[in-house]
Amino acid sequence: MFDQAEENRAEVEQLGKARVHIMGRNMFGPVRGAWDRDWKGWWGDDPPFHGPVFVLTHHPRDPQPMAGGTTYHFVTDGIEAALNRAREVAGDGEIVIQGGADTINQYLAAGLVDELRLHVVPYTLGSGARLFDGVPPLDLEQVHARTASTVIHVTYRVLR
Repeated sequence: MFDQAEENRAEVEQLGKARVHIMGRNMFGPVRGAWDRDWKGWWGDDPPFHGPVFVLTHHPRDPQPMAGGTTYHFVTDGIEAALNRAREVAGDGEIVIQGGADTINQYLAAGLVDELRLHVVPYTLGSGARLFDGVPPLDLEQVHARTASTVIHVTYRVLR
């Protein structure tokens, strides 16, 4: 039997090495507007992050500790504030911006990304936010590419 988890283990382990994660509210969960329900996110009771996750939102919310060491912190004062908080916590460790596309586009447009890791799956949803939408031209240097059976993993260094 084919084991996709094993085939993509290197990429999953690379994500697991991050000290801190940043994501947009849509990546956290489907709730829009004020936090009017007790939503704990798409990721279940034991999210895979095992550390701090800074969620960009316009609506304040208390931190949400989860099993496995993940705590969601909700940031209402923009991408730079989230990155500054992440840097304080991460020290010399890696910070990963998980997504979604709007969040990544904001960080790319602001020149705050050193490396871009794309995992391309040949599946279309029909609509949604586009990666690189509103982002000025970037100079990218490919540093790694690997093809698996259902995904292509590509890493680019963002040149300044």
